[in-house]
Amino acid sequence: MVENQTDHADVKIAPPVLLLIHIFAAFLLHWFLPLPFVFPSVLVWIGYALVVTGLGLSFRAANQLMKVHTTLDPHGSVTEIVTGGPYRFSRNPIYLGFVCFLIGFTFIFRTYWGLILSPVLMILLYQLVIQYEEAYLEKKFRDVYTSYKSRVRRWT
Repeated sequence: MVENQTDHADVKIAPPVLLLIHIFAAFLLHWFLPLPFVFPSVLVWIGYALVVTGLGLSFRAANQLMKVHTTLDPHGSVTEIVTGGPYRFSRNPIYLGFVCFLIGFTFIFRTYWGLILSPVLMILLYQLVIQYEEAYLEKKFRDVYTSYKSRVRRWT
């Protein structure tokens, strides 16, 4: 009998889906449990800056992956460890961009819930995605990945 081996990380949920769940949760919480704090207008502008930063970081990191012809899909087979562009500073720049986007997008709509939920997003990204991706990369690329991992922080 032939063993069915998969060449991908066994992530539990697609990261964009996890982001959308948190955005939806922030708006539901704002609707059903509005926070009694004043929301300064300057935070709306900070929200726009965070959205632009988050999108820019995520797209720049995705572009770096495409440049070396490896997959963006966490269920796809990775062909190379990417260490250039934003990956010089963060092992997970796309997910860092997601966190910036969550906070910024909800700030634009004048709620603190995105800020409050951002640590939950980070924890769930780690538990449901990152730890599986890192185990896969370590198994597939061995010393190359462990060396990269020792030099570059996860979230920076």
